[in-house]
Amino acid sequence: MQKFDYYYEGNALQMDILVYSRVSTVSLLPTLELRATTKLLGIPTAKSLLSFGAGSLTAGIFLSREQHVNAGSQVRRLYPASAEYPDLRKHNNCMASHLTPAVYAKLCEKATPNGFTLDNAIQTGVDNPGHPFIKTVGMVAGDEESYEVFADLFDPVIRERHNGYHTRTMTHPTDLDSSKIRSGIFEERYVLSSRVRTGRSIRGLSLPPACTRAERREVERVVVDALAGLKGDLSGRYYGLGQMTDQEQQQLIDDHFLFDKPVSPLLTCAGMARDWPDARGIWHNNEKTFLVWVNEEDHTRVISMEKGGNMKRVFERFCRGLKEVERLIMEKGWEFMWNERMGYILTCPSNLGTGLRAGVHINLPRLSKILENLRLQKRGTGGVDTAAVGSTFDISNLDRLGQSEVQLVQTVIDGVNYLIECEKKLEKGQDIRVPPPLTYK
Repeated sequence: MQKFDYYYEGNALQMDILVYSRVSTVSLLPTLELRATTKLLGIPTAKSLLSFGAGSLTAGIFLSREQHVNAGSQVRRLYPASAEYPDLRKHNNCMASHLTPAVYAKLCEKATPNGFTLDNAIQTGVDNPGHPFIKTVGMVAGDEESYEVFADLFDPVIRERHNGYHTRTMTHPTDLDSSKIRSGIFEERYVLSSRVRTGRSIRGLSLPPACTRAERREVERVVVDALAGLKGDLSGRYYGLGQMTDQEQQQLIDDHFLFDKPVSPLLTCAGMARDWPDARGIWHNNEKTFLVWVNEEDHTRVISMEKGGNMKRVFERFCRGLKEVERLIMEKGWEFMWNERMGYILTCPSNLGTGLRAGVHINLPRLSKILENLRLQKRGTGGVDTAAVGSTFDISNLDRLGQSEVQLVQTVIDGVNYLIECEKKLEKGQDIRVPPPLTYK
């Protein structure tokens, strides 16, 4: 074992290089094969970087995660940071609240090892000053390292979005034990449908805002190969968007099974719609109650859903299916992006932690104004960019990070049951009590 100092764009790396001989009978020319194993968060991911010639030498290069993050190249600028600082005076998003000229100057010349820059991260928030219904985050990650390289901006944004969660001092819990759920069956007179979804990212591949065509296709290959191993009530098949007719796509979209091409400027300005529909698709089981979206906002979106109010059954299927998907991904030699401080790593900081959104479509003709105190969101049934119309709402958990999956689903169940009880009282002409803000134990 030999030690080498290697300088990459002004950043020193120390590598342990293991060299061993391989006898060649083909040529006297040496073969050099470089394999970099990036120990991201303590778990190695191997990539073959370079191979040429034919012969007798193989070298392995091993970088720790900290070394890998520090290996980000420097962005060369013609103008000073003060000249490049974006005009955020009319903006109302989390990024704009925390991107001071000093923070911009500190970070604007940094880049992740994949070349993702601060300007790449904030562009969607610069182009979209505000949102009509929800204060948006205003920035995205291009890879797992983004959250470390640009931590001076991501950390305060995460604290604001996630109810004061501090990524440097707190740890995120994970709990997929669905047996802990209580009172998870709603009255179907009020609850029309129930769903639980999350996102997962494949470690070692860039996230959708920064991925190349080849990386996006690799995500599709890895995920589809793994999903082919699902059995029983989870078994199904994959449908690539490029192979669907327009009529088939629209029917799946109308049935709330499939995502449409991003038209929201929040997504398009972050690069989510590039090369559409290349390497995008949907996998679902035969009953269409367990689905996986591929290469939308995240590498994958895992969804359990069904008509009616049986949230307990939906969550049980979600937990069982998600565990099985992760097992199959790992069998193929891959893994999900995760660390104990931020939980599961996803494109938008709003989805860090569990990435979980448990929601119902609920009909509440007399009740619609007490949701914020319950830490619940009210959306139109068409999604994040739609306002609630009439008396049917999409109700879901507001939090993602700092609470476990079981805690968040139970929060939704308790909140929805409370709303139903309030609706019943209003139907009878009785008064209701607006609850105090919810605090987690």
